[in-house]
Amino acid sequence: MPPLYRITITGGGMWSKIIGRGKTIRLTDLEGGANVSMLLYNAAERLERYNMPDTLKGQQIFFLTAPYCIHSDMGRIFCSVTEDTAGWHDTVCGCTQARTVEKKYGVKTYQNGRNDFYRNGHENFIIELAKWGLGKRDLIPNINFFSKVTSNEEGRLTFDQDATKAGAHIDLRFEMDTLVILNTCQHPLDPNPVYAPKPVELSVTQATPPGAEDPSRISCPENERAFINTEDYYHLCA
Repeated sequence: MPPLYRITITGGGMWSKIIGRGKTIRLTDLEGGANVSMLLYNAAERLERYNMPDTLKGQQIFFLTAPYCIHSDMGRIFCSVTEDTAGWHDTVCGCTQARTVEKKYGVKTYQNGRNDFYRNGHENFIIELAKWGLGKRDLIPNINFFSKVTSNEEGRLTFDQDATKAGAHIDLRFEMDTLVILNTCQHPLDPNPVYAPKPVELSVTQATPPGAEDPSRISCPENERAFINTEDYYHLCA
């Protein structure tokens, strides 16, 4: 079945759309070494948004992969990871900012670089948030898909430059109507001294509804409770 929607997002680009419940987003790293920073909000009530602490502590995880779920701050499920060939997606490192990009890569503005100017994740998020009536105060911790960051016993974080290869993909099945905001700027811990953000393909397909024995639902008690909360939310809204 062909995708309902498909787009290639250039390196350093940004994108936002409302993705309906029952749809799957597939993100594909086209060249290897991509990073996709993502924010998630309830499409109908944007005070409900991605909750990083609950997502991690409830599932006792540090990174995302299948069959984990992405939780909201109202005890519901935004989306479930149903397929993942990359295997590790960072949840704790945030996004780049103007000062970090300038320090690492130098300065290239629109005035002297035109469309090749250096972008950063923070400003890209602010631009996309504004399109939906949101602003700086609505910024939340983001997820970094395709980026692998490990921690040693002392808590020192290390970025793995070789973690993701060309063609790697991850599927996110949406359990709620969700405002998805993302950008493809480099990861803040990427040691590459060259400004070189990579493109990704994003496609949307119709998802198969999760059943009672869905791997994401039964992966832990917290996920099952959150699925019930999500189903109750839509049952009462109907």
